[in-house]
Amino acid sequence: MGTENPVNYSYMGRNLSDLSVGDDSTAFSDCNSDRSEEFPTASSKSRRLLIACASDNSDDLIRQLVSDLESCSIEEQKQAAMEIRLLAKNKSENRLKIAKAGAVKPLISLLSSSDSQLQEYGVTAILNLSLCDENKELIASSGAIKPLVRALRSGTSTAKENAACALLRLSQVEENKVAIGRSGAIPLLVSLLETGGFRGKKDASTALYSLCSVKENKIRAVQAGIMKPLVELMADFGSNMVDKSAYVLSMLVPVPEARTAMVDEGGIPVMVEIIEVGSQRQKEIAVAILLQICEDSVVYRTMVAREGAIPPLVALSQSGTNRAKQKAETLIELLRQPRPGKTAARDSDVTS
Repeated sequence: MGTENPVNYSYMGRNLSDLSVGDDSTAFSDCNSDRSEEFPTASSKSRRLLIACASDNSDDLIRQLVSDLESCSIEEQKQAAMEIRLLAKNKSENRLKIAKAGAVKPLISLLSSSDSQLQEYGVTAILNLSLCDENKELIASSGAIKPLVRALRSGTSTAKENAACALLRLSQVEENKVAIGRSGAIPLLVSLLETGGFRGKKDASTALYSLCSVKENKIRAVQAGIMKPLVELMADFGSNMVDKSAYVLSMLVPVPEARTAMVDEGGIPVMVEIIEVGSQRQKEIAVAILLQICEDSVVYRTMVAREGAIPPLVALSQSGTNRAKQKAETLIELLRQPRPGKTAARDSDVTS
């Protein structure tokens, strides 16, 4: 399955050619280790001290924790998963040690637990282990994708967010993108983008951005209704999601179905407003998206022109970034081209 690179800014190892907007690290921050609070029980406090003391020579502790993951006691499993999650949270060497000690498969088994807390701890531990590049292939090949998708569907809010992050990490291995898409993750990520809290929306958008470099995942996202939340988030400057949503949209618009859906959801007025009042980066993304939808569609050019896009485009062509200026000038030329109907009418007047 081919991967499309329609734009040129650097994110997650891809260089995308049409939308270079400088440093996009503030638009997309990669999912790091879990950001949930520490577990506030007396036993966990004492065990955190043990973990801190043992972190430089933790092999025996790790082996015991891996063994406890397969205990018949749910409480012992929870405690082991919690401590593995803490060990893996900030020390990269522990992530490798834990995986090599055989923790991955028993942790994956916890993702299907009917105990929502145990499932959440398992998801979070898998997320932390996935931060190590060497572990990604092992986690995916051990069967983690479908259980992570189940957690994304039915887990706690924290489990859903961390499952989205873990799927993002696994999607950074190119061959996993199709498998994740075919596992049913895309509609669930779209749902999280639409209904989740800020962290959930951010994690979902980042995962969708990565997954939608593959054409079949673009189609899945459009079919799952991604355009409605994307357009709504871009229209809400107070959402802190304008940049993220626009980047995801920029990944989708090469697909005709995405362009149609964007227009149907009222995306053109939103793009024009961004060009009027958005940040320099937002303006650059918006003009690139409008240029892409207008290149092959006279109908869309007419809609963009009627929305009043030419004045803010002229302003952008004079004061934007170099790339934004170039794209604004190109789009203005397209919008000012005579439409076929008008050309035919003028020709008729001349011949008569």
